[in-house]
Amino acid sequence: MTTVSIPAGWPATEEQARAVQDRLRERVVLDEPGPPPGTGHVTGVDVAYDDERDVVAAAAVVLDAATLAVVAEATAVGRISFPYVPGLLAFREIPTVLAALDALSRPPGLVVCDGYGLAHPRRFGLASHLGVLTGLPTIGVAKNPFAFTHDDPAPARGSAAPLLDGPEEVGRALRTRDGVKPVFVSVGHRVDLDTACAHVLRLTPRYRLPETTRLADSLCRRALRDSVGR
Repeated sequence: MTTVSIPAGWPATEEQARAVQDRLRERVVLDEPGPPPGTGHVTGVDVAYDDERDVVAAAAVVLDAATLAVVAEATAVGRISFPYVPGLLAFREIPTVLAALDALSRPPGLVVCDGYGLAHPRRFGLASHLGVLTGLPTIGVAKNPFAFTHDDPAPARGSAAPLLDGPEEVGRALRTRDGVKPVFVSVGHRVDLDTACAHVLRLTPRYRLPETTRLADSLCRRALRDSVGR
């Protein structure tokens, strides 16, 4: 497990964080299709918090994209690096997530974030932020639609409906299990939306949430328990 310090110069105020978002958002790449589903590696990242102790734990779990077998994993623990502010959650998570990715013994390939990419009020959620900082292709897969609207997809697995901010499509509501509530997929960096949804369907052979998310969630919670001694 890697121990993480808050980087020097990390934003300390909402104004500073929004300025960083504005600057980095210009670097998001939207005109690449991304790696084909079922090839190379796909990595899930997730975080868990203990706000009372001011601790955040991150996990990165690398899967073989063809078999979904785990081929590498790493964790990192640090101090929470930013207060809770809706729309700025990436600033609480990025330093520790980067440390977990850096500690991997295998290249991560496509990174799947438990959260949002372009489906974000400022079009720069965690998946986009992480993609720009690392150069890796990234997508966001969220459990709820945040502030956006969508029609209900058809009941069959694989059905989808646009996730909308007014007339703008910022992602998709994607049904990963027959008759089960959809997940909400958005582009992060260097992947298009069709490819992102195809990856998510490959990553959900049995459950609503991607295997990457399920495994990273379990690992970061375990790392947090170990770090705080409970």
